[in-house]
Amino acid sequence: MEARAEARYIRVSPRKARLVVDLIRGRKAGEALTILRMTNKRVAPIVEKVLRSAIANAEQKAADVDVDKLVVKEAYVNEGPRLKRIRPAPMGRAHLYQRRYSHIAVTVAEAED
Repeated sequence: MEARAEARYIRVSPRKARLVVDLIRGRKAGEALTILRMTNKRVAPIVEKVLRSAIANAEQKAADVDVDKLVVKEAYVNEGPRLKRIRPAPMGRAHLYQRRYSHIAVTVAEAED
């Protein structure tokens, strides 16, 4: 039995979000929550919220699920749309920069003995 949760259009670059998501992939759900609580990155509370949502979805899906045996089966970050903006530059020029968005997905499943 597995359950997933997804947060879309998060205002953080996918590269930065992947640094945090890579820390929890394959770990027990409780251990992953502890790691996210101790991680000093701006996106860590958002990933923690997605993980808690996936755990709640697993509890909702099956009443007999043991939360202590849940494992982060999949955790990945996809790139969302980019907002293209212009910043003034010297000598009347303009530089283009992009504001990146992320889609964060977490899947939890019961550990197989």
